[in-house]
Amino acid sequence: MKHTRTTLAVVSGAAALALVLTGCSAGGTASTDGPVTLKVWTGFTGGDRPGYATIVKDFEKVHPDIKVDMTVQPWDTIQQKLPSAWLTGQGPDVAAVSSDPNAVAQYVKTNSVLPITMTGSGDGKINTSQFAPGTVDEFTYDGKLYGVPANFATLSLYYNKKLFQDAGIASPPTTVQELAADAKQLTTGGKYGIALADNQTIQMWPVLQWLEGGDIVTSKGCSAVQTKASQQGLEAWGDLVAKDGVSPVGLTGAEADSLFSAGKAAMEINGPWAASGYKSAGIDLGIVKVPVGVDGKSSTLGSIAPLSISAKTKYPEQAQQFLAYWTSKTAQQKFSLQTGFPPLRTDLSDDAELTADPTVSVFASQVGDARLYLPHVENATKVDSDAYVPMIGKITRGTSVADATKEAASTIDGLTGCSK
Repeated sequence: MKHTRTTLAVVSGAAALALVLTGCSAGGTASTDGPVTLKVWTGFTGGDRPGYATIVKDFEKVHPDIKVDMTVQPWDTIQQKLPSAWLTGQGPDVAAVSSDPNAVAQYVKTNSVLPITMTGSGDGKINTSQFAPGTVDEFTYDGKLYGVPANFATLSLYYNKKLFQDAGIASPPTTVQELAADAKQLTTGGKYGIALADNQTIQMWPVLQWLEGGDIVTSKGCSAVQTKASQQGLEAWGDLVAKDGVSPVGLTGAEADSLFSAGKAAMEINGPWAASGYKSAGIDLGIVKVPVGVDGKSSTLGSIAPLSISAKTKYPEQAQQFLAYWTSKTAQQKFSLQTGFPPLRTDLSDDAELTADPTVSVFASQVGDARLYLPHVENATKVDSDAYVPMIGKITRGTSVADATKEAASTIDGLTGCSK
């Protein structure tokens, strides 16, 4: 996955596999005499793709009576094809339905997705009690579970050790106050203190808001951007960009990545998928936990994609066995070591091999502190695109925080149906 991946809409940076899905998985039951073939669609076209292929290969070894035909294609292709395919029973048995975890709701509304019942402890079960915080609630509607996380990524602070040394800064920031001060000090000589993308990217601005005590929505889905804490945080970081020039204005995720890769930005908040590219670019790279917030607590963004089962699959038991293996300790430990992603399970936090890996260990150490972006928020995609992204763009271009948050709050409440 790339930094241009957003929690709500992925901008894929790689071509889809030239695989063709044949046959269908019509509803009803089917004979299980002989091998069963599960059709699976995913949008994982990035550098982490081999890790998912390994999960499939290992699952087939453990379950020789089940074959998996996995098709990898761009997310927008899945989002165009899957709704009608599942309604008519012509789609896959299992799919990563979107990069947006909230997308599961649309399939629940159309009765297109199967409730997952094979949960519990031990091998062969989906161990939901061990999943990263918030992930079970994210895929639960009316008390029924309709998906599991296909992956779990946290964001960490990347920094350029050479630029820190050149600026006379001995160590990376550990608090949000130090983060702001370092960003200003490192903005010198045509280089920026930090690369802060605000569009076509996985969101990093919510992390800054959380660290400053603010938020985007309340637990009831109403706007929180106009609260005192949110406005103070937005003003602090808005001024750092608009007035102090610590980051270029209006960066896309790809542009922020390029800036850091070229050694022109000293820091960037990013996910595990970026590490290998930065190392290949020759950056003297350091990766640390996101600094603690004003309350002394750690907080970062957790990114997930859902993996769900068609309501019309012929093989509901085998499909759930597949999800159980995908999310198992064995599969997740191997996936993390291969891709650099943290495991989606909290019971691997002290795994010796994972903690020995300097990249994986940083991202894995933040799983317990991670928060999802707009979880279970009505019209979350439009809240992001129509309210949040435009608000950040206006603030970093000099619009007053009061005016920008007032407009965004009105849009958010209209989209969520909030009545205060």
